[in-house]
Amino acid sequence: MFKNVVGKIGKIQVIYGPMFSGKTTELIRRIKRFNLTNQKCLLIKYSKDTRYNEIDRSLLYTHDKQNYQAFPCSVLEEAKDKALDYDVIGIDEGQFFQDIVPFSEDLANRGKTVIVAALDGTFQRKPFGTVLELVPKAESITKLTAVCMQCFKDAPFTKRIVPDETVELIGGADKYISVCRECYHAEDINLNQNQNQNNNNRNNNNSNNSNKV
Repeated sequence: MFKNVVGKIGKIQVIYGPMFSGKTTELIRRIKRFNLTNQKCLLIKYSKDTRYNEIDRSLLYTHDKQNYQAFPCSVLEEAKDKALDYDVIGIDEGQFFQDIVPFSEDLANRGKTVIVAALDGTFQRKPFGTVLELVPKAESITKLTAVCMQCFKDAPFTKRIVPDETVELIGGADKYISVCRECYHAEDINLNQNQNQNNNNRNNNNSNNSNKV
């Protein structure tokens, strides 16, 4: 149901991209810009994402460890009453929220600006949850790319580097890398060779240090 408030026009903005493409950073940049126009802004984060702080779940972190206050929840409906008191609502890790589409649509229809930062695909390059259903409902779509961690080309994809097939596996550089098309399809042995080489280098360094003692 359309419940727009007189004098306010809502909208949905979506920021898609692989891991390490700066989605959260771009989300925060937009929120700061809206703050400058004296609009009340709320950041919402996925409560199970505790990669950088397992104690204070109300802090939203970028990969470069910048943190911002956010409202943690596992279902967006839990934040509905709070969100209605704000003009702009930013949602990080939107792919994890199963109610991302109805929540965003409802708030936009009420005159709110909703900004969603999300992975567009899983590590298998399949649609992540229902978040892609926002595309036909959004006023603007931004697709970011990262830098391929193997060859340094543009990286539109995320590749998992640990043997786990679970779709929702929260992690950072310990579990994922951003990759280009060529490196996405490269055999995993290339990753293992790089890891083995790094381990060998560390072992050699430790051996050299021991010889100096």
